[in-house]
Formats: sequence, structure tokens, C-alpha cells
Amino acid sequence: MRYRQTMATRPLTPPSSGLGAPVLGVATSLSGKAWRWRGGNMELGEDIGGLDHSILDQLLLTRGVAEDDLARHAAPTLRAFLPDPSTFRDMDAAAARLADAVTAQERVTIYGDYDVDGATSAALLVELLRQLGLAADYYIPDRLLEGYGPSGEALVKLATSGSQLIVTVDCGAMAHEALGMTRAAGVDVIVVDHHKCSPELPPAHALVNPNRLDESDLGAAHGHLAAVGVAFLLGVALVRELRARGWFAGGRREPDLMGLLDLVALGTVADVAALHGLNRAFVAQGLKVLARRERIGMAALMDASRLNRAPQCSDLGFALGPRINAGGRIGESTLGVRLLTTTDPEEARAIAAQLSQLNEERRAIEAMVQEAAEAQLAGQHNMAVQVLSGHGWHPGVIGIVAGRIKEKTGKPAVVIALDEAQGKGSGRSISGVDLGAAIIAAREAGLLVAGGGHAMAAGLTIDPARLADFAGFLDERLARDVERARAGAAMLLDLALAPGGLVPELVETLEAGGPYGVGWPAPRIAVGPVRIVKADIVGKDHVRLIAAGNDGRSFKAIAFRAAESEMGQTLLHRHQGRRFHLAGRAKIDDWGNRPAAELQLEDAAFAD
Repeated sequence: MRYRQTMATRPLTPPSSGLGAPVLGVATSLSGKAWRWRGGNMELGEDIGGLDHSILDQLLLTRGVAEDDLARHAAPTLRAFLPDPSTFRDMDAAAARLADAVTAQERVTIYGDYDVDGATSAALLVELLRQLGLAADYYIPDRLLEGYGPSGEALVKLATSGSQLIVTVDCGAMAHEALGMTRAAGVDVIVVDHHKCSPELPPAHALVNPNRLDESDLGAAHGHLAAVGVAFLLGVALVRELRARGWFAGGRREPDLMGLLDLVALGTVADVAALHGLNRAFVAQGLKVLARRERIGMAALMDASRLNRAPQCSDLGFALGPRINAGGRIGESTLGVRLLTTTDPEEARAIAAQLSQLNEERRAIEAMVQEAAEAQLAGQHNMAVQVLSGHGWHPGVIGIVAGRIKEKTGKPAVVIALDEAQGKGSGRSISGVDLGAAIIAAREAGLLVAGGGHAMAAGLTIDPARLADFAGFLDERLARDVERARAGAAMLLDLALAPGGLVPELVETLEAGGPYGVGWPAPRIAVGPVRIVKADIVGKDHVRLIAAGNDGRSFKAIAFRAAESEMGQTLLHRHQGRRFHLAGRAKIDDWGNRPAAELQLEDAAFAD
């Protein structure tokens, strides 16, 4: 076999700033996109014999790695990426206060958010303090009854119940009033967060957050960390502080910090944090810890998810994370932390089963809300932002539904659950459209009771009487940005190859560049030309294909939730006599006697 240009001799191609000609001549695919190279041209031949490390290097280059830094990123380790925790403002003060609590055996409560990042952050600090001989309490607010962020009433109640130190995780950066109430009650609060801060910080003993506006340049460079990653850094600083105080000199055992990386990996992926730099090292090493199944609750969660192999990065986002999230969305908010900190196998199995059941209920609720939301789309086809609302919609699923609507329409979407008094909304955006800034502007214009977020996601509270004004405001403010973003939308490809090149060895080579996620996209390949041998629907609306090349080499492909799309309908019913190029992610199909490569299909285009 030969490449059109042998990889062993091909020079590395840095990312290109120009668009160039469409890949394989695809200017408009079945999803309406042009196909472009993510970086340099990587059109391969039919056979992958002689694959060498050059493909991996090329993947790293096109994800922003400098050529002289390839080795560090090829195998990301904590040693290579972990910064000095003292880099971050207030980190030393937070570590010293926690060390005081450990040595004096104070009563400490960890106050966490109700999502996966909050649950893993709380579990990490509870477990760390437990290893240091301090039995910390935890408190997770109820999503529906208490809302987002620390409640002053709840914090004061913890103080009056005996807590001498409270640590908020994944929340607190904007809790000025609540923390003021806690300070007045005479209790110190340490805030460990990653959300955007205002110039005026709340009255905390220490606020550790790489997104503080006064953070150092090196600290701010880690603004992509999830809260659980910040909590891990605090753990490193705490152990270092105790070591400096001689706490371990008397024979006390130092905690296993590396053993906490399963929590860091799960929280990071589930919170959709960008997987570059330190986060990628966290996840790469955390997956190794997860594979050992040493945490009783995590092992039970994997069993409940029917994961009988070593977890992959995608499993954290699509199997484990949603189950823990289901507790906070529609069930009991403490279930996630209870599962991740329990030492009782029977309790772990019971909680994991309960979370799986709640996740099934969440899916059913989500499906009902999504169906109702999609029914409103026909009347909004000219709107730049889809603003959808309904009475009785469960606020625990509106963010997921907004994401689904965004993917379906290619436009930003805001989904609002209404009751008699107000609406709770959640929005998801597309690249190039800052939805969070628009939500803040709408709040400042008096259209919202509350609202905020970042470029890709936002939340809000609204008076139902202002819905039409709010939708008009977003349409006027974002129409040009949405038009520009959609016009520039392209399917970015890393490789193009003939069907004979789609083999397990190629998948293994591509996976070596992982873990992949937001900010570190999984490699996307184009395969073709092919003809469709068989096409049918599996599940509710997934399109399954068998495709074959001119040489008769065939492979399987599946396009999730695509049956009603233009691509899905074409592949199902209008493929006779046509040849196609197929684009997506190469995966391993291990159902048969021998592993085979298949394509997770994202787009298709006519080849002739």
C-alpha cells in the first residue's frame, strides 16, 4: 500500500489560515456545509500500511500545539502540565485555612452545586479531608427549591449548626449577599469556583478562581479548568502546607492525590470544559484511575451503565455524567456525592440503580419537552435565535433541550420553563455568537429578572409578559452574528481516505491523540467514494448504513438522530445509483469475532 504521499516522508503541515479549495470538492454537503481541512492537506490512499507517528503529530499541530512541544502533548502527564498552585490568587490563604481546620479538627462543610462538577468537587474535598483524618460534612442545595448558588439562609444555618469553616465548590464567585450573611455569623468561607467574577469580590476568607479579573496571567491561562480541577489544585496546596508544618512527620500517611483523578476526569468532561493543556492531562490520567475501579461508587456507576471495559472519555460525558446529573435535575441533589464518597458496596449499588432510573425518567421528560419545543419551530423559521417556552416544562431538562434545538436548527436556542409567576430559561449558542453577553445586555435593558452566562451557554429568569420583547431583542442584537456564523460554518476534516483505509489500525492511531472533547476535537475523516449497499433505521431515529467502495471493501456507518434530516432521508431513500463521500469519526466495532472499523456519521455529500 502507498499513500498518495508517504507519511514517513511528508513534512508536517501547520494549521492553515486560508480556506483553500473544498475537501474532495464538497462545497455544499447534504447538511449544507463546505468541507474544509482543519489544518494541512491529509488526503491518504487506500491502504494504511506503514503508518507512523506523523499522523499523530499532524493531529497535535492542527489543535494548536507548537512543533517543539509535540512530545509533551503526545502523552499528557500531570508532571508536565501541573502549575504551582501558589500561582493562583488566594490559593495559599485557602490552603493555610484548611490546614488549620485539619490540625484543630474543626467541623468543615463542603457546599457544592447540584451538577456533576459540583458533585465531584465536593466528593474530592470530602475524600481528601477524610484521608487526612477529618470527617467533613457536605451540603448540596435543591435545584428547584433553592436555585443556583449559595443561599445565605442555608450558609447561616450551617454556621449555627456548628460548622466552623465552609468551602463552596463550583459556586460562590458571585454570592456577595450570601457570603456577607455568613461572615456576619462569624464563620469563614473559602470559595472554590471557575465561573466569571465581577470586579468586586464577595467577602470570603479566600476566593480561588482562575477567572478572577485580578488573576495573574499564568493563573488566568487556566481559566478553562472545571471547578473540580481547581479543587484538586487546592488539594495539592493543602498537602504541601501540611507537609511544611510537619503534619506527616509523626508517621501520618500522606493522601493519595493521584487516586482522586477519577473524580477530576468525570467532572471535567461532564462540565464540557475545554480539553487542552492541564485538563487533557487530568482526563488522560483520570481514565487510568477509573479503569482500576477502585472507588466503590464509581465502580457501581459503571456497572449500572453496563460498562464492562475500561471507560473512554465519551463514556464520562454520555454514560456516567448524565446519571449523576439526573439526581440534581429531577431527583435528590445529594445522590451524586453520596455515591462518590460511600464505602459501602450495597449502598453504592442502590444509589447507582436509583440514579439510572432517574436518568431514564429524565430522558422521558426531556423527550416530551423537546417535542413540545420543536412544535414551535415552524413559527420561528425567520428568527436568528430560537426562543421557545411552555408551561409545565421541567426546568431540569431545558438546558439539554436547548442544546438539541441548537444542533437541529444550527441557530442559538433559548428554552424557557414557565409557571404562573415567572420563567426559568437556559440557552445554548453556536460558535461565533456570544449568547451570554446578549443575555446580560437583556438583563441590563430591564427585559430579564436575572441572567448571565458565557459565550456558549446562559441562564435567565424572566417575567412571562416580557417574552416577546426578549425574543425581539435577541433577534435584533444577534441576527448579523448568527448569519455570519452560519455562512462560515464548515465541516472540518483531518483525513480523507478510500474505504480500504478505514481499518482498526487507523482508529488506534487517531485515538492516540486523545482524550478528545471541547477545545480538542476528535479527528473527523472523510471516506469515499462509496455506494450505499443497505440503509435502515435503528432505534427511534438513527440511520444505519453499509457502504462499499469501488474495490468492494465495505464498512458500517451510523448517523445518530438523523432519520428526519435531509442527509438521513437522502441516504435512506434517494441513494440508488449515486455515490457519496461520508464524513465522521472512525470508531471500533467490537461486536463481532474480530474488531472492525466503522464510521460514526456526521455528514455526507454526493461524489458525482
